[in-house]
Amino acid sequence: MEAIQYGLGPVGSQIARLGLRRGLRYVGAVDTDPAKVGRDMGEVIGLDEKLGVAVTADPAELLAKTGKATVIHATGSSLRAVLPQLIDLLKAGCSIVSTCEELSYPYKTHPEEAAVLDETARKHGGRVLGTGVNPGFVMDILPLCLSTAVQELSALRVERVVDAAKRRLPLQKKVGAGLSPEEFRAGVGEGWIRHVGLPESVHMIAAGLGWPLDRVEETIEPVISRERLTSGHVPVEPGMVAGIHQVARGFVNGSGERITLDLTMAVDAPGADRVIIDGVPPLTLEVRGGVHGDLGTASVVINAVHGLNKLEPGLHTMLDLMRTHFGPLSRI
Repeated sequence: MEAIQYGLGPVGSQIARLGLRRGLRYVGAVDTDPAKVGRDMGEVIGLDEKLGVAVTADPAELLAKTGKATVIHATGSSLRAVLPQLIDLLKAGCSIVSTCEELSYPYKTHPEEAAVLDETARKHGGRVLGTGVNPGFVMDILPLCLSTAVQELSALRVERVVDAAKRRLPLQKKVGAGLSPEEFRAGVGEGWIRHVGLPESVHMIAAGLGWPLDRVEETIEPVISRERLTSGHVPVEPGMVAGIHQVARGFVNGSGERITLDLTMAVDAPGADRVIIDGVPPLTLEVRGGVHGDLGTASVVINAVHGLNKLEPGLHTMLDLMRTHFGPLSRI
């Protein structure tokens, strides 16, 4: 399958390396970093061999040569910021798998952008999907998959703990590692300290279960270290911020909080993923050590390619690829 890699940062490069191992044939690569433009894609993503594909900063010129293709898109978390990129690709008839977190389930949080994407994709025969390890799997699709084994479901809780020391520097900065509590709260207020995608995951779960939501609430608090931590890229002194504790809650009409997504990303936190279903029968699933964020994202993105290309043109979510889960039969 011919593919274009759009975005060659740490995550994009990880995805591209896996895509090559899984049989994708890259016919183009896009990145705006002047240090990467003009260089061979193989060199940029850390291979010992050249691929014969030069990195370009001009996707329009590339698409004029290649025509429509499968595009692996990894440039940003904000849907509004990447929307022009996605629209141009869809107008060329491309099928896009993107790591943009806000694209994972945009119908409630970005309804106008979702409508434009769906209309453009349908008009030009393109497809677009936002996915990754979280959102896209651990805190939404995995619990929905587990719900397949219950007869009744009262509430659903997901707890994810990520050891930020084992992750790349940009993520450690995003969770505020090494900052003072005051700097952390200022960063939260400015919007650059947070994990993007928890509200989207709440809405995706609710849509899958057929639960109408009153509202979604989200809280962000610092994880304060009691000792000096040096295992990450950023040293953390006692009393300083080691990471983030972020919780999103979904309140279902007339029955209170029924969806809880509890995320901790902090230096030296003991990694784990846990899904707890209050149902008949009650179920608890734990992944010891947790699913690795970067490796898991690359896996989910590449594994979604074939499924997306089998769907009709339009905007899609992981719910379209994963159809079996607990839900009201009256909608069928």
